[in-house]
Amino acid sequence: MGIDRKLREALRELAEADVLAFGPVGFAGTTLPVTRAYQRIAESLHTGDTDLVPHLDRLVAEGSPAGKVYAATLLAELDPTAAVAAWRALAADPAEFTTFSGCVMNRTSLAEYAAGNLAPGTPN
Repeated sequence: MGIDRKLREALRELAEADVLAFGPVGFAGTTLPVTRAYQRIAESLHTGDTDLVPHLDRLVAEGSPAGKVYAATLLAELDPTAAVAAWRALAADPAEFTTFSGCVMNRTSLAEYAAGNLAPGTPN
């Protein structure tokens, strides 16, 4: 069983992501296209769609820095062990990307973001 067109489009959006935002951003509370793509894939994973796992693994290896973070975060939905492996693989990567948390924009590296997800008490 393959994945449908909308999920393929969402994966492409994540692969090219230059911003990490899990919710609405800015004063207007705008939901970015990449955030909608992340949400579409997350919804599919919540239904048990394991066909996405190889695509997420590939995204961790080959995606943009923000795309790698989205993929590692999504892997945690199905396989926390795979997510930890993904965070460990990203922990030495100095590539930077932009993050949004509400109205606050920041820059961080994959290494810093991964370290935060590998820290004791972190959900992953």
